[in-house]
Amino acid sequence: MASAFETFRRLGPAAFVLKAIISVIVADMLLLGFIMLRRTYRKRYFAKRDARLFEIRERWDALISGEIPYATWRTKPSDRQLVETMVLDAFEVAAPEESARLLKFMRDSGLVEKCISDARNHHGWRRHRALVVLGRTRAPEGIPALAEGLRDRNPETRLAALRGLGQMACPEAAVEILNWVGEAGLVVPALPLQSALIQTCAERPQVLLPYLRHAGASVREVLARVMGEVATPSLGTEILQFAEDSLPELRAAAARALSYAEPGLAVNVLSELARDPIWFVRLRAIVSLGKLGHGTAIPFLLHGLADSNRLVRLRAAEALMDLNTEMAPIFEQVVAMRDRYGLHAYLTALENAGLQPKMQAEIKALRPASKQDKAVLLEVLRTGTVPPEGHAPQEKASTAAASCS
Repeated sequence: MASAFETFRRLGPAAFVLKAIISVIVADMLLLGFIMLRRTYRKRYFAKRDARLFEIRERWDALISGEIPYATWRTKPSDRQLVETMVLDAFEVAAPEESARLLKFMRDSGLVEKCISDARNHHGWRRHRALVVLGRTRAPEGIPALAEGLRDRNPETRLAALRGLGQMACPEAAVEILNWVGEAGLVVPALPLQSALIQTCAERPQVLLPYLRHAGASVREVLARVMGEVATPSLGTEILQFAEDSLPELRAAAARALSYAEPGLAVNVLSELARDPIWFVRLRAIVSLGKLGHGTAIPFLLHGLADSNRLVRLRAAEALMDLNTEMAPIFEQVVAMRDRYGLHAYLTALENAGLQPKMQAEIKALRPASKQDKAVLLEVLRTGTVPPEGHAPQEKASTAAASCS
């Protein structure tokens, strides 16, 4: 009987094709065997992990209170990772008292120190994960380690540290970020930096003020956007210095903060910002005027109804709806403006607020007003059509006054 090698030799060039087919079949079988083996291993691993997770969950209170000795799970990497993950997930939905209890457990068990050590000593993805986990603990003692990560040469490490500091959500973390940005400039994408600062500055927006005055142009623009999101009454009159700033974002931030100021001062400044050339500055000013709810803001809100931007018109109309005053006299002024887009914005806000019946009742009760004037206003309210020139009530009154003079 001829050997297999002699058989291949007789096949000639076809032997190479046959060898290739056999090689592919063998490779496929090996790959299929590896996949099946891996699936079996993962199935057993996750079944074992779920069983252990259930055991830990059943004794959760005893674990957190320290009744279960830390040594029973602290020295086992798999158990330690499970406990760490469960505690951090519980942090996300915990009330303040429970958060304090969980943080005490992490400190007493040494998990916080382990995270700090990993964030300082590991490299690559292990360090990135440790930085993010350290931020999730919200332990103030982890801020220096996160600050060191900000100054790493690896951009991924810097982003992980920035994300971790953002999750701290405390002014001390904001100071570290701002000091680093002041030293290095804008060396990370603006959006992650902005998000981290919004989270950390929300409690105390005053920390932004010194950096807004002295930062470079690119950084200052990001800080201005952050200020626009976190501006609160605690800023007081300090925000007024930015009402005439060259950066639109800072003018918008000033407009937002002024919604909490004393109306007499705020209305004067907001009336100027409501005429700003940048639409979102006007939008913030109109929204703040509406929040003030002061009668002196009505002329500026009416002016906002004639704005070129649709959002500004809608916000001005909604602000007029929220005023605690009679609506019919304001509606007369809206009709007299003869601005179709402003009228439509006002009627849309009126319909969304469900105040059309109230408006009809107020129009019918208007005094002094002729039946024709009331009919014109009711027709405009019903159809949304601007009346012909000279037929609006206030127009006729102004014409009569002019003829008398």
